[in-house]
Amino acid sequence: MFTGIIEGLGKIVKFGTTTNSRSAAKMHIDLGRISRGLKVGDSVAINGVCLTAIKISKGITEFEMIGETIKKTNLGSLQRGDKVNIERSLKIGQRLEGHFVLGHVDGVGIISKIEKQSNQIQLWIKIPQELSKYVIKKGSITVDGISLTVVDVLKNQFSVSLIPHTVKITNLSYKKIGDKVNIETDILGKYILSDD
Repeated sequence: MFTGIIEGLGKIVKFGTTTNSRSAAKMHIDLGRISRGLKVGDSVAINGVCLTAIKISKGITEFEMIGETIKKTNLGSLQRGDKVNIERSLKIGQRLEGHFVLGHVDGVGIISKIEKQSNQIQLWIKIPQELSKYVIKKGSITVDGISLTVVDVLKNQFSVSLIPHTVKITNLSYKKIGDKVNIETDILGKYILSDD
């Protein structure tokens, strides 16, 4: 369980699809100070995707991914040197600052417009049609692991407003039109609208 409050940025130091196990890919991320106290087996959200730390050495943490993760998220398109949003899993007794985030990405959105204003940035994201029913105005949404509030909704697009602090501490400062972002819709909405 996560909150969508990003602790900092990690940097990919190695990414490969050749692994010794049955995983589809493996990546090594320099977590810097965020790796303090991290143990093998701990869950970490990387761009909003819940992954398990399998090896840790001097701040460099290794994660494996299965084919489904590569297919449903933007992690498969990452390269060495890319910056990723990092959040450690929520501990019992901690304050819940964002919203309930599982780290189970629903799909990939594409940044369609970036509107820079004096004190904020409005980001428009196009999403797969099947996710549209879960996105509501003033509702919660997770973009690359960041807990945000939906500002506007137009068919299969939505917008969020980013304050300078969010831009400064997340990878959204590096994003441009056409870039892919991981989307996790609000879990409460999914349960309410579930017809299974």
